Amino acid sequence: MAMRLNDDLDTDGEMHEINVTPFIDVMLVLLIIFMVAAPLATVDVRVNLPASTSAPQPRPEKPVYLSIKADKQLYIGNQAVTKENLVETLNGETEGKKDTTIFFQADKTVDYETLMNVMDSLRQAGYLKIGLMGMETANK
Repeated sequence: MAMRLNDDLDTDGEMHEINVTPFIDVMLVLLIIFMVAAPLATVDVRVNLPASTSAPQPRPEKPVYLSIKADKQLYIGNQAVTKENLVETLNGETEGKKDTTIFFQADKTVDYETLMNVMDSLRQAGYLKIGLMGMETANK
């Protein structure tokens, strides 16, 4: 008859192995939370952006997006705005901080005059930090 002695047991009978099952459970729950929360942090206004080969810049914690669609409709984030209440809405989004960077994106079919009118409105309102957005392409 064979007898096996457990060499892993201490003199008190305690096991010294790490139980990783709870750790894996926590990691899976966090993965699911991030998978659900990630799409909520994006802007849903679809514009056909021109391409750029420059390196992407890091995003701030709470970016403010100003978009112009092909039909010249203005959006701040996902909220449609008119040219008349553009400055009021921006002041509300930025809490009156004029040094906030406004990320400006426009459909590539929007004419230059419309772009300049909106940028002039931003400059007159005191928003001098404007980041122009474009689609990333591979360097040739």
